Amino acid sequence: MAARFKELIKKYGKVGVVVHCSVSAASISGLYVAINSNVDVESILERIGLSDLGKDKSKDGGRSDPLPENPEITTKGSPEIPAKEKNRTTELAASSGGALALAILLNKALFPVRVPITLAVTPAVARFLARRNMINKSV
Repeated sequence: MAARFKELIKKYGKVGVVVHCSVSAASISGLYVAINSNVDVESILERIGLSDLGKDKSKDGGRSDPLPENPEITTKGSPEIPAKEKNRTTELAASSGGALALAILLNKALFPVRVPITLAVTPAVARFLARRNMINKSV
């Protein structure tokens, strides 16, 4: 895929670079809006194979409420509450600038999806620009 991308840049030059940057900008914008709209980021990370990014790997096992050290403090017969993992991606998105940082991170992870889009769209854009006499060579 990288070889085809290099061939595309070699053949179409600036048009290929502009198309790829436009696809990246659209991707970052869409991801930013999705994150700010409270889309479940963890499921997206799991789908692209980055499931560990959203989990907190702290030494308390990821529990949001630490259990008491002394087992005598807990009441006997009470049902055990399952430990809830911290969601770092939600915390990051809630912070200032965190949603943009997370959108850029996801954009980087989606590079294998963006390249085929660039490969498919660039020839059509180059033909369109050549017909309108906006670029010099006809492709």
